[in-house]
Amino acid sequence: MTLLNNARPARAARHPAGTGTRPPSGRRPAAAGPSLPPGQVPPAWGWKVPGAGRAAHVSAAPEYQATTTQACGLFPFTAGSGTPSLGTPVGRHMLWGEVCCLDPLAWLRAGLITNPGEFVLGQPGVGKSTLVKRQITGAVAAGVRVLVLGDTKPDYTMLTEYFGGQVIRIGRGLDRINPLDAGPLGAALARMSGPDAAALRWEVRSRRLSLLMALCTLVRGTPLDNAEEVILGRAIDLLDERSPATQPTIADVLSVLGQGPDSVRAAARTDTPAAFAERAADLIFTLDLLCTGSLAGVFDGPTSRPIDLDAPAVSVDISRVGAAGDKLLTAAMLCTWSYGFGMVDAAAALADQNIAPRRSYMGVMDELWRALRGAPGLVEHADALTRLNRSKGMSSIMITHSLADLDALATPEDRAKARGFIERSAITVMGGLPPRELAQIREVTPLTGPEMDLVASWSAPDSWQPGARHPGRGKYLIKAGERLGIPVELSLVGAEHDLYDTDQAIRLDSGRRAAKGTAR
Repeated sequence: MTLLNNARPARAARHPAGTGTRPPSGRRPAAAGPSLPPGQVPPAWGWKVPGAGRAAHVSAAPEYQATTTQACGLFPFTAGSGTPSLGTPVGRHMLWGEVCCLDPLAWLRAGLITNPGEFVLGQPGVGKSTLVKRQITGAVAAGVRVLVLGDTKPDYTMLTEYFGGQVIRIGRGLDRINPLDAGPLGAALARMSGPDAAALRWEVRSRRLSLLMALCTLVRGTPLDNAEEVILGRAIDLLDERSPATQPTIADVLSVLGQGPDSVRAAARTDTPAAFAERAADLIFTLDLLCTGSLAGVFDGPTSRPIDLDAPAVSVDISRVGAAGDKLLTAAMLCTWSYGFGMVDAAAALADQNIAPRRSYMGVMDELWRALRGAPGLVEHADALTRLNRSKGMSSIMITHSLADLDALATPEDRAKARGFIERSAITVMGGLPPRELAQIREVTPLTGPEMDLVASWSAPDSWQPGARHPGRGKYLIKAGERLGIPVELSLVGAEHDLYDTDQAIRLDSGRRAAKGTAR
């Protein structure tokens, strides 16, 4: 990065007099060229006298590209910039012009990083989703299954459909997700036996209980106490014992608590139905809110459209949910994350048993901050879901605007765990960011002074001219550990111009108003 200011070739200095018409001696030069005093250099195109080698026009030299193995035959001193060539091409090095590739799984297999996590930061509009979509395209081409877990805008629906993938639209009157649905884990469990089946059964139970507690925390605004956690766990166990092949729902759990069977009362350490009703009253009301309150109609029934394990890409579109408020959106993201990571766990379990082929996955978690700010304690649930991705053959890409989004979480514990997401990601990608944001990132990811200046220069336009291109559009700094960052610029090709465009709705609306003569 220290070479940034020296990247432009220096032009030859002109004569101090400024005319550049004669040599300093005032005499015509010999045919071999003028004899110059020490420290004097001719102007860029030569002296304007006969025999001085004056060039009327200097044409740009032809440019050729080749590998370092081929080019050394023409110029033996050719050397590459050392950018990684493993993974999906995401742009050219802004100093050397060399193509740079990025893929957390490919980098992990090559030993360049220690975990397949990627954290993307940048202001709105600089092209964060464009970079991720390019990586998704490369992943699908390489046979990696892509899971977009909670598309809030939606940004990835068109691309997923272009690949022939599966789009699940969550919302009232649309598709539903059952938070207690074991999904592919349940299907894997039905095909397994012995100790492995027992371990997977406990994993299913743990996931159900963890997600149900997270939803209750979201609705109530405070975490459940120990007694309520025990009661919920026993109710889930009872439903599983009654019908192992059936996926329970939140309504089923609420019904069990309303009946108050002996095993559940015993877990609550109560002897009479009246004592149990008093102890479980708050929990019952919380579950009732999930079924009849602001979240009604989305998570209180069976899963209507399961995730397709064989689809090249899956996008769970929750944009319709966002119109109903942040609480419902947070619940949708948590359920989507749990269901998606459960699918990966199931695939890994089946592969371990040689029942299904082993596959690699890429999980995309956009608008990360919206899922974490819903209520205290939700960060811990998200952290538990994503911590062991490496052992599952899954890379994860988390996207947010800034670390300030994570600093806005309710408790110091949540803020510390949220920072753990970026600390645990081996790759950090930064788009245009202001200096104050970069100062915070520097506490987590090492940044040099020139690197901070470069990223800050992308953060805002330097003029008010309409239609001017944002200086940070398509420019990113890729950091991995203590290495110097790689500044790259991405250029779209072919169908990418339409598939990656997130501003189409704005431009179309502007075009309609302009056509009607109402544009203001």
